[in-house]
Amino acid sequence: MQESEPLYVISVASRLLRLHPQTLRKYEREGFVAPSRTSGNLRLYSTEDIDRLRQVKHLVEERGINLAGVQLALGLTEEIRVLQEELRARSRDDYDNIAAILDGLLDLMGASTVSDDAQRGRVAIELRVNRKPR
Repeated sequence: MQESEPLYVISVASRLLRLHPQTLRKYEREGFVAPSRTSGNLRLYSTEDIDRLRQVKHLVEERGINLAGVQLALGLTEEIRVLQEELRARSRDDYDNIAAILDGLLDLMGASTVSDDAQRGRVAIELRVNRKPR
């Protein structure tokens, strides 16, 4: 089952979230969620929608943020997630570059037969520990 798969009618979503159905409709009008619709025009909320509404509820009820602030907070949350992914991708690229450098160093030291991650890590630690401060 995918998180974006529509599952819950408004009455069930309302009970899950402990929010009045009218509040869910308001949050939809504000653009926080866009539940899919049945052929009879009933709203169907996905697990992803429910999670997002939980976040909205938390920001409003627990943090006292108004809906304009919630909109801003959700936008910033998404930007942070994008930045995290970019950082993870860079970290993986950096890891690959560092691993290649360490493999080269191991070759130079005649230790190319031991090129597993643990050995690379030990060499990296040794290089870091023995590096002279600038």
